[in-house]
Amino acid sequence: MSTGTVFASGDGSSPGLDPHVESFVSGLRAAGYAEKTLWDKRRVFGAFTEWMRREQVPIIDANEAHVAAFLRRLKRHRAVERRALRGFLDHLRKKVGVAAPSPSTAHSPADVLAGRYVDYLRNDRGLTERSIQVYLPFVRDYLAARVTTAGSASPAALDAQGVRQFLLDRIRDRSSEYSRLLATALRSLLHFLFLRGETEMDLSFAVPTVRRWSQAAVHAFFSPDQVERILLATDRMTPSGRRDHAILLLLARLGLRAGEVVALELGDIHWRTGEIVVRGKGRVLDRLPLLADVGEALALYVQRDRGSSASRRVFLRLWAPRVGLTGPASVGHVVRRALAIAAIHRTHRGAAHLLRHSLATRMIRHGASLAEISEVLRHRSVGTTEIYAKVAFETLRGVARPWPTAGGGR
Repeated sequence: MSTGTVFASGDGSSPGLDPHVESFVSGLRAAGYAEKTLWDKRRVFGAFTEWMRREQVPIIDANEAHVAAFLRRLKRHRAVERRALRGFLDHLRKKVGVAAPSPSTAHSPADVLAGRYVDYLRNDRGLTERSIQVYLPFVRDYLAARVTTAGSASPAALDAQGVRQFLLDRIRDRSSEYSRLLATALRSLLHFLFLRGETEMDLSFAVPTVRRWSQAAVHAFFSPDQVERILLATDRMTPSGRRDHAILLLLARLGLRAGEVVALELGDIHWRTGEIVVRGKGRVLDRLPLLADVGEALALYVQRDRGSSASRRVFLRLWAPRVGLTGPASVGHVVRRALAIAAIHRTHRGAAHLLRHSLATRMIRHGASLAEISEVLRHRSVGTTEIYAKVAFETLRGVARPWPTAGGGR
């Protein structure tokens, strides 16, 4: 053991991890954790540092294996202790330079290629994490199949016939939506490889088109009465109710997507000019009018309930750590909770998106053009908005006269 090696000290009598415990706890306090929770965590950290002192574990060697060994010595432990200690290790890596855990297995060439493709989607295309997670399983499946059949995932060995055969093999007895997503992911990957100069030809054109009937059915939506019931379902006498009410208004009145609600930052709300900046798909910034009821709900939540936080996101978690919502699923949970309270049953996935559909449906039934709806919903193509034309055709059923039949009136 070299001289000068620093060990954990549980009594504070010698230099060790204790100052880092207090530093970590201070950070948790700033994140909004309750003092009772902080006391419980400090007790776990104290026991862990005392164990490290007895085991003579240097700071620079602290890792997940030591956490596992410490937890095994306890009579019983919960997942919360394990998570707390892992968070403490992350803190040590940032503050003290503790080495990060090494990967258990080396990345294969296929994994490296998939990682580069993800970087392209994220940084060059500006796709959201949710969209990336839709594409990635298809791409990994394709690369794994290439390794199995050809022994390598090298882009140089790709050919049009192999691409088409893979697609045809995978879509047999699968839904049209699965087939469409697989084809889209393959085209995206192959176009990426061509752009990076790893294939001589753009093989994305080799991916067959999967037929999908356009506007085959009327999209799901809520009636205006149901929308109002959903908005009234939140208890605005509570902090959570005021937050959720503001979220629901953004979805129902402005037609925001769930991810756009999550990404909304304090600086995006321009109170004086009555505008709100929306961070849309592909990192596009759009401006929408800040409607009176939406602005009032946002101002009430920000002033009374949001509190201070290092995060610039408008909507924060209700419990510590007080950071921004984790993702679109959090917004979906808010909508589903309101639907349950309002006793409204839905038969389709994407509860938050149904409010966006409902706004467009209400607009077209009040005489708005497809171009106007496209502008409000911020569609890049009017073709995307054409699904709402189906609603206009359906409304004609109520006023259309019966088709003449033999023997009918003249």
